[in-house]
Amino acid sequence: MFEYPILPASLVGSYAQPDWLIDKSRLGARLPPRVILHELWKPAAEDLEEAQNDATLIALEDQRRAGVDIVTDGEMRRESYSNRFANALDGVDIDKPGEAIDRTGKQVPVPRVTGEIRRRTSVEAPYIAFLKAHTNKPIKITLPGPFTLAQQADNQFYKSDGDLAMAYADAVNEELRELFSAGVDIVQLDEPYVQARPEAAREYAVAAIDRALQGAPGPTVLHVCFGYGKHVDNKPEGYAFLGELDACRADEVSIECAQPRLKMDLLASLPNKKVHVGVLDLRDTTPETPEIVADRIRAALKVIPAEQIVVAPDCGMKYLSREVAFAKLRNMVLGRDIVRAEIS
Repeated sequence: MFEYPILPASLVGSYAQPDWLIDKSRLGARLPPRVILHELWKPAAEDLEEAQNDATLIALEDQRRAGVDIVTDGEMRRESYSNRFANALDGVDIDKPGEAIDRTGKQVPVPRVTGEIRRRTSVEAPYIAFLKAHTNKPIKITLPGPFTLAQQADNQFYKSDGDLAMAYADAVNEELRELFSAGVDIVQLDEPYVQARPEAAREYAVAAIDRALQGAPGPTVLHVCFGYGKHVDNKPEGYAFLGELDACRADEVSIECAQPRLKMDLLASLPNKKVHVGVLDLRDTTPETPEIVADRIRAALKVIPAEQIVVAPDCGMKYLSREVAFAKLRNMVLGRDIVRAEIS
């Protein structure tokens, strides 16, 4: 297991996809898709995997040039953070989607669960060898969390959404274990809906998360957010479901702090976790200066110690242009370096 440097820098998960890979105007016109939308990809089907490989190499190289400590694949193979995994499972009728209410209150197409949820085959693990061949940095891979998967589905099989979440948890756990076996260093679960649906989250989210993370042989992260900055303007200053996560199995919790101007005293509600502190506002396409980033890190240091902090963007970088994404990422690391020099 690798050792964390002081104030390590990491992506949340996604990075800017190239314009030649995906139709970003159509992608950005709506919330992240819950069902498969093959038409978003620009390359022909027979060329798509090679194009996704090339885009992944760009994401890795940008992270290396920026000085990021823990890298991801940039989620280059995904239309959204959740739909790739959610629609690769048995028990889901991908030809006839269902409908559910999204976090904005709109009715949207979602996976329709008509049978027992089972993982048919590995979704992300087959690509880990490719990553390891092109970087010697620690690798983090993200998966959708079981609570969010259940909230983004039309449940026509299980007795309750809680039962569905537990079934998803088993599938996620199988994928997690295979990712670690393939050589991944960190696995992150994305659980934005614990914030969007706190009442249901209090009933069964932690139990489902714990089942999904059971037996993890390496560090695990739980990411919670208010939604992509591209789509969500006014974000609250506090989380409706955060302190409860200190009791879950995850070693680390990733949260947004920059765009919502989070009240930093909330970081104290996670005394037993490393905290990924979001220091980049991704709705604002003007790159933060290193000094702004440094100030945001210093604000977090007033509440929790440096050993507890991972420096990261807010919720993903998927919708930014490549130029803006790299400038923000590079300045994030430069700002981190300012603070690291101050406390060393």
